[in-house]
Amino acid sequence: MTLVERHLEKVRLHLDEENQSQWAVLRGATAQALAQLKGRYPQCPTELQQLLNRVDGTYWKKYDGQMVNLLLLASDVGEDFGYYLLSCEQMQEEQRFGDSISDIYGEWLGQEDVILVDPRIDTTIAMSERLCFAHCLNNGGTSRLYIDFHPAPGGVCGQVVRYLHDPDSYIVLANSFAEYIAGVLESNYAFVSEY
Repeated sequence: MTLVERHLEKVRLHLDEENQSQWAVLRGATAQALAQLKGRYPQCPTELQQLLNRVDGTYWKKYDGQMVNLLLLASDVGEDFGYYLLSCEQMQEEQRFGDSISDIYGEWLGQEDVILVDPRIDTTIAMSERLCFAHCLNNGGTSRLYIDFHPAPGGVCGQVVRYLHDPDSYIVLANSFAEYIAGVLESNYAFVSEY
């Protein structure tokens, strides 16, 4: 089994009865949707493509007329704090956020009580250049996950970045999407049934 297959199987095993009906209608992205995403983000990791081939999003996404909202991912915020996987279309809609971290925070940048940024993240790169692939359980208002293709010196192209609000922070969770999924596999999957 691949990392992605192992992850999806663990999610399925942790779903309660109510969420099993949502799980049953999930399907993968179309070849056209994946091609459009890769056209915009040519370095889109293989493992994310594999995940989207199986599940084209769990963030208020309709499948055969049924609305799905399943928590599929996690981060370092807490063991029961989950994230929805965005669909290919939703990931491309995130391009509308063109400001950089420097643009957003301006003179507050560098004041750690307001904003903390991992030195491996380039604050001058537009957020639209990072692939936002997940919104947290409160509809992304508190936290989002990104794949960063333009790191600062010391960073790695493809690193996974977590944004967290209040106090705001941007940190590197993993050097790659594969490493990120491997980390989720080591969790207890409490995030699956939290919301």
